[in-house]
Amino acid sequence: MRGLGVSRRGVPVLENVDLHLHCGELTAVVGENGAGKTTLVRCLLGEIPHEGEVHFLDAAHRRPDSPVIGYVPQHASFDRDAPISVLDLFAASLAARPACLGVSRGVLDQATGGLARSGSVHLLHRRLGTLSGGELQRVLLALALTPVPNILVLDEPMSGVDHSGREKFYELLSRLRREYDLAVLLVSHDLASLARFADRMVFLDRRIVCEGTPAEVLRDPRVREAFSLEGLLS
Repeated sequence: MRGLGVSRRGVPVLENVDLHLHCGELTAVVGENGAGKTTLVRCLLGEIPHEGEVHFLDAAHRRPDSPVIGYVPQHASFDRDAPISVLDLFAASLAARPACLGVSRGVLDQATGGLARSGSVHLLHRRLGTLSGGELQRVLLALALTPVPNILVLDEPMSGVDHSGREKFYELLSRLRREYDLAVLLVSHDLASLARFADRMVFLDRRIVCEGTPAEVLRDPRVREAFSLEGLLS
């Protein structure tokens, strides 16, 4: 991302953001509410117009027209009483025909493979409404990994998940980024976990204020003041 900028009604939301994501690296974006984190994600996903450029270079420094981007949102909205299974979700996302007409062997194999990557094959036939927050996020991660993307983007994926569930999810994410050489962009407020699992951290406040290793960023006085970290994470 080079010179990225977004304005709403003439008010800057992002200004002159330069950010490079690298294969096999987990980059965490932190910032206060209203800092532009979700706007940054939406630019990367191609959902909103922006100034500057967003492009992808492969290992040979070529620019493919459409890199594969996997996305895990903060929340998934659905009727928890609806009789929709995890397999139905995959079928609706991967197949052209309605899931009510049956699931093809190809979709079943893709769903099983995706869930295997996130360690959640046992959830294949579970109803979505019965899943815990952590289980649902693993399913959404599995869907984002089907097919395996060039870039994996997660926007506050662990909101509302307990500490144990967050730790397991981040451990899984760290393993996947190594195993598949993924470029991962993770937006989160969970500084303690990010300090352990992120390779690089970016502090955003409409523009990039500082970036580096988690230890370097969390020592920055501007970050410590923004998150009231004095006496913590030392």
